[in-house]
Amino acid sequence: MRVKICGITNLRDALHAVACGADALGFVFYNQSPRYITSSAAKRIIDQLPPFVERVGLFVNEGVETIDTVCRYSDISLAQIHFDVDAESLDAIGLKTLPVVRAKSPEDIHKFSDRYRLVDAFCEAYGGSGKRLNLEWFDGVDCSKIILAGGLTPDNVSEVKKYGFYGVDVSSGVESIKGKKDPKKVEQFIANAKSI
Repeated sequence: MRVKICGITNLRDALHAVACGADALGFVFYNQSPRYITSSAAKRIIDQLPPFVERVGLFVNEGVETIDTVCRYSDISLAQIHFDVDAESLDAIGLKTLPVVRAKSPEDIHKFSDRYRLVDAFCEAYGGSGKRLNLEWFDGVDCSKIILAGGLTPDNVSEVKKYGFYGVDVSSGVESIKGKKDPKKVEQFIANAKSI
C-alpha cells in the first residue's frame, strides 16, 4: 500500500518521511490551512528531494492557470483538487490530477470511480481534520483506485489494509503540532501501512 505524508512544511520532515519509505509528499497551497506553504518554500524543499518521490500540490478553489503556474514553478508532479470540479475541468489542468471526494454518504465514494481519487471524510474545513470515514462503506467496493484519508494514525492504519486501497494519506495523524511532523509517528505509520 502506498503512503502519502501530507502537510509538509519543512525539509527535515520531508527527508525523514522519504527515508522512512513515503511514496509521496503533500504540499498545501491553501493559505487558510495551518499547513500552508508558499510555492517558493515548497520549491526549496522539492529541489532537495531524491528522485522517484511523488510531489503532490493540494489546491482549494483555484483556477486552472494558478494551479498550472504553481505546479510548474515548484516542480509539483500531481495536483490534488480539494473542491467540487467535473472531469472536464480536471482534464484542463496541465498535469496529472487527483480529485478529492469529501464523502458524506456511502454513495459519494463512487464519484470519479473511473479515476484514481482520494476519499476523505466531509468536514467544513479542507483537510487535516482527523475525522474518520465509516469503513463499512467500503465493504464489497473495488478500492484499487482509492487513496483513503481522514483520521488515520499509526495505531489504526492496519485496519484498512483488507479493503485493498491503492494508498493512504495522513497529515494530522502523524503531527506533533499542526504543520510539524512527529518523526516516530511518521516512521511507525509508514511501517504499519506497508507491513504485510
